[in-house]
Amino acid sequence: MLDTFINFICDTFSFDPQSPLLFTQLYFWIFFLAVFAVFSRIHSKVLMRNTFLFFVSVFFYYKTSGWFTLILVFATIFNFFDGALIYRAKKDGGKLAWLILGLIVNLMTLCYFKYSYFFADMIKDLFGIEIKVFNAFAMIGNRIAGRPAFTVDQILLPVGISFYTFQCISYLMDIFRNRVEPVKNVLNFGFYVTFFPQLVAGPIVRASDFIPQIYKKYFLSRRQFGIAMFWILNGLAKKIILSDYIAVNFIDRVFDNPTMYTGFENLVALFGYSLQVYADFSGYTDIAIGVAMLMGFYLPKNFNSPYKATNPGGFWKRWHISLSKWLQDYLYIPLGGNRTASFGTYACILTISLVGTILSGSIWVAIIVITIALIVTINCYKYPEKKKNLTSNMNRLNTMLLGGLWHGASWNFMIWGGLNGLGMIVYRFWKDWDVFARTAIIMALTILMLAVACWFPAPIWNIAFVWCLIIFIGTFIRLIYAYFEGTYEFKFLQTCWAVFQTFVFITWTRLFFRAGSNLDPAEANEKAWDTAKNMVNQIGGHWDVSLIPQICAGYKSVFILIVLGMLIHWIPENIKRRYRFTFAALPLPVMAVFVAIFVFVIYQFITADLQKFIYFQF
Repeated sequence: MLDTFINFICDTFSFDPQSPLLFTQLYFWIFFLAVFAVFSRIHSKVLMRNTFLFFVSVFFYYKTSGWFTLILVFATIFNFFDGALIYRAKKDGGKLAWLILGLIVNLMTLCYFKYSYFFADMIKDLFGIEIKVFNAFAMIGNRIAGRPAFTVDQILLPVGISFYTFQCISYLMDIFRNRVEPVKNVLNFGFYVTFFPQLVAGPIVRASDFIPQIYKKYFLSRRQFGIAMFWILNGLAKKIILSDYIAVNFIDRVFDNPTMYTGFENLVALFGYSLQVYADFSGYTDIAIGVAMLMGFYLPKNFNSPYKATNPGGFWKRWHISLSKWLQDYLYIPLGGNRTASFGTYACILTISLVGTILSGSIWVAIIVITIALIVTINCYKYPEKKKNLTSNMNRLNTMLLGGLWHGASWNFMIWGGLNGLGMIVYRFWKDWDVFARTAIIMALTILMLAVACWFPAPIWNIAFVWCLIIFIGTFIRLIYAYFEGTYEFKFLQTCWAVFQTFVFITWTRLFFRAGSNLDPAEANEKAWDTAKNMVNQIGGHWDVSLIPQICAGYKSVFILIVLGMLIHWIPENIKRRYRFTFAALPLPVMAVFVAIFVFVIYQFITADLQKFIYFQF
């Protein structure tokens, strides 16, 4: 009996790399109930409450990441003292010096764990110098332990390091900008950095938004309790039903072996992935918001029905909102924003262009880059009034390129970010053209794609031609309507058409995003390119249309869930708000019965192995 009890304690308080602590596990909800039981006894004592939640959060992170908890503790202690030094410095030069030190330490730590393989591959490709990645932290750990406890020839990525690093940077920047005063107690600050609901996958919580909350007394109204329960159930449904089920039963299979599936299956998997990644990430956020709300804390909204966006820029105002605002405040605006170009603007774009050109090894890439640079330079010289617009677009592109790099240490993520940046820039030009100019340009582009597809047959040109043709048809219809002087605006149809185009564009960029996800950084580049290339070849190759009914029948449940998921996503926000508030107003006994039934239904879709949240790896 004693041995059984000891084994239970060891299992409970030890880290199992094969079974990290997830919101979808029963163990997590037992853990949360225990935490909430203690929390309910001490919530009126602010420092004790914050200290308790700090240590609980560190334990939670240990159960997801093991010894990487030491990196989190280091980040907490370092940024606490650096923030205090920034605030106490009497001269602006001193404040800036301490800020720069904080940025260097935070970014170097992030780069070491996340980008070592990326930089090693880049140096090898550029200079032919092969650098062997070496885990210095593992070596130090082995010396302290007095035995080879850690592997020194491999660098693993700590869960959530990008999120808490950006959170620490925002804290230092907000102190430097006098937006907040530093937290005076390291335990309170530790609670801010490590708060477990949002620790490993966001949302990124600004110091100015969250720190005032850590001093407030606990309050939870009856309605807030109902809303919190709704968000938790909503998140579980998104994760288990929409994300995990369609991923395990269809999407992951296709992405793992795209050449074994038809072009139709590859296309559906690509569009299904857009739903999967949204349901997975927003599902995590919903649960995090609900759990935090039960404890009286409010996390920022991270998603606002992003697939309702009518243009790429609008999409990024709705998707991963905490990251988009972070990039805007701490990268886009410092680069010059929509005002001007800074040294950083030109340094970023030139460095990325030069490295990309060299690594491509293609004369055509070099010609394209040089041509674009000449066009931009000539336009800035001949039309000074256009310089502001050009430089703001350069800042947008730099922000999206670096935002792509934040997501992963491989070129496919930079391509994904760059495509999103180009989409935002193209749309800004597109919306300024009248329907006649749009029709002429898209017609010329469609003819060009058809010619290229005929002269240089390749699946990618087939895809480009089909997409240009679809846009041309829609634009041509609007031209005919305008020619006959139609006056009714058909706003609903225009919105649907814009949403459709944006959704398709965002989905295609996700080909590069998904192709490099779930991969070890050491092999991400090669495998990501192979996956993306194979999927493009399948989608743009020959289709046997007669197989489509058979495929739909074979994956009926998955395809129905994809369609239902998108339809639910496109429900108007006022209707969603109405049924959210209706649930929150239910009598507690009725709500309890509903929750029990809902949880039972959700867990009928659970897969054999619980799937990690996609953004854990970022």
